Amino acid sequence: MLYTFSCYGYLQAWDTRDDGRGVWQRNLYDSFSIPQRPRVGRSGRRDYGYTTAPLIYKDWVLVEVGAETGTIMAFSKATGELAWQSAAKGSAGHTGGLVLMQVEGIPCVAALTFNGLLVTRLDPNRAGETVAEYEWITNFANNIATPAVSNNQVLITSGYNHNAICKLEVSLSGVRKLWEQPVASKVCSPIIHDGRVYWAWQRMRCLDFESGQTIWEGGNFGDAGSCILTADDRLVVWGGRGRLALVETAKRSPREYRELFAIDRVCSDDVWPHVVLSGGQLFCKDRHGNLFCFK
Repeated sequence: MLYTFSCYGYLQAWDTRDDGRGVWQRNLYDSFSIPQRPRVGRSGRRDYGYTTAPLIYKDWVLVEVGAETGTIMAFSKATGELAWQSAAKGSAGHTGGLVLMQVEGIPCVAALTFNGLLVTRLDPNRAGETVAEYEWITNFANNIATPAVSNNQVLITSGYNHNAICKLEVSLSGVRKLWEQPVASKVCSPIIHDGRVYWAWQRMRCLDFESGQTIWEGGNFGDAGSCILTADDRLVVWGGRGRLALVETAKRSPREYRELFAIDRVCSDDVWPHVVLSGGQLFCKDRHGNLFCFK
């Protein structure tokens, strides 16, 4: 089964073994009271509809809905029927996805919502209960990057007026800030790997996960960079104006930014979507929907 969520609020299930036959669909704007996200700071009201992805957990499709009755909701994978709504109620974030995590052995889901980090329980009979919340508000309501999780620790980051990256520790009694650094990722979701944190915004950056101190930085990837980690400890970086590069991780290059190769001007515009690697093929997309594939 394939599950999709459109910017117009259509949550749909498709049978990939039957030529993509539609199994069920529902429109969340029609089903729930979902107000437009409020004005933040100096920005006017801005809303792009839904721009995040659903997440599968056991028999549920989890969605950051942002309704007056629940920020996060779970729907049956088989039928699309509502299973539960989170106790937290409020607007959804921008584009960041939902992330599974464990808090003291309890399955949870984390989201960077309109107001900040929200961690919600997923265990039977208590699903939807709030574990922790941490305020993180940006101008234009642009909490864009997906949180990065390692055990019960979470990284959140944004640009604009809240230009920082923050490491939080979540427990059943709440949330505690471990460190915050004045370097940020506006679009790229951070990667935690072997005690290091990587992301691309303006430059490719590597931080120490324990302390938050910068290990190295380099390159030039503009405002809309993204990166992924490969199985052989390298980073594929996709940046502004179509710059595509292969970069060593700190495991292979512990002291400095090392670029193995790069292609410039794959396209001539911003590249908001993250790069994707699958089956030996690399897929890159620009803001206008043009898709480029490299093998």
